[in-house]
Amino acid sequence: MGWFGIGRNTGESPRETRAIPLFPLKTVLFPGGILPLKVFEQRYLDMAAACMKDNQPFGVCLIAQGEETGAVADTQPIGTLARISHWDMEQLGILQITAHGGQRFRILETQQNKDKLLEAEVELIADQSTTLPPQHQRLLPLLRKIISDLGPERMPEPHRFDDAEWVGYRITEILPIQNLAKQKLLELDDPLSRLEILEKFLVQRKLLD
Repeated sequence: MGWFGIGRNTGESPRETRAIPLFPLKTVLFPGGILPLKVFEQRYLDMAAACMKDNQPFGVCLIAQGEETGAVADTQPIGTLARISHWDMEQLGILQITAHGGQRFRILETQQNKDKLLEAEVELIADQSTTLPPQHQRLLPLLRKIISDLGPERMPEPHRFDDAEWVGYRITEILPIQNLAKQKLLELDDPLSRLEILEKFLVQRKLLD
């Protein structure tokens, strides 16, 4: 499986697929999110170098079983493309990178290469950009306060407060909930359903009137 291959199938519902390296982690990356990483295993150092050289993404997936280091972990079926926007190596052998979340994808098949790096053929999931409806705009004051508190490094512009999908992703990624719950919210294709779930959660915890 060659990295960064792109293809389309034929039929009534074309789908875009590509081959990418995967970085299984104990965190969930959302489209539009920021992910700082400390990379020190050789397989991921090589992966990051190849991605930066070719200006290509890698895939971030939540670990379903296993650990971030050592043996290849099993992953959840849906993840997010990540592009490296900044890197630094203040200490030899330890790469500090900042990755930005891109499009979601669904894993079709995986294989482990000779360097114990997990590679996958994935199907890209189309964005569901939807205007934020009036009934969900009650979320905006809380989100604006969070963005102001976190600052531009954690919540960089553009801030798309009129986009239901963007608003849902930004609220979900900062909630103090288990990663598996965040994963389920990532997997939802309907941004309005995601907002309804978030509103119920926030109201139950008296974080939203």
